[in-house]
Amino acid sequence: MTITARPTWTTSTSRPDHPDAVLLLREYMTEMVVRYHRRSALPGEVDAALAELPSDDLTTPSGLLLLAHHGTDLAGCAGLRWQPGWAELTRVFIRPEHRGAGGGAVLLAAVEERARAAGADRIRLDTRHDLVEARALYARHGYAEIPAYSRGPYAEHWFEKRLSGAVDAGARTR
Repeated sequence: MTITARPTWTTSTSRPDHPDAVLLLREYMTEMVVRYHRRSALPGEVDAALAELPSDDLTTPSGLLLLAHHGTDLAGCAGLRWQPGWAELTRVFIRPEHRGAGGGAVLLAAVEERARAAGADRIRLDTRHDLVEARALYARHGYAEIPAYSRGPYAEHWFEKRLSGAVDAGARTR
């Protein structure tokens, strides 16, 4: 009997301008554009969306970006933006070929750990109505829908998760 080991998930921080991050953020935004418009992206449309919603602040001191690998494959990303006492989750993405293998849960656990260590007492996020899989993922992992805390052209649902064991917000490390 041959037993094949399943690939493991790992996460690491990255600068948003690192080639792997640029690739994943572009794939993320392409999917966001395609799903929103329910059609293929038009020439220049993804570039315009990346410019409208940049990710360059997902680095110290304003935030962080995590990349996920499934085995040796680049498989996903998630970002945090630091707010006073809390963190905003953004850019959660798993490449289609790695979906259903637990990567979303791994990324959420990793960002929660980083947010807790940075002194955040909660994580908030906003998402769109059409991203039903994302909304289901957040609900499965203890994120509850809350009233709107932000305004944006694509914010239709807002979620929050309280973090236990957060260090004092004044002692936040960046």
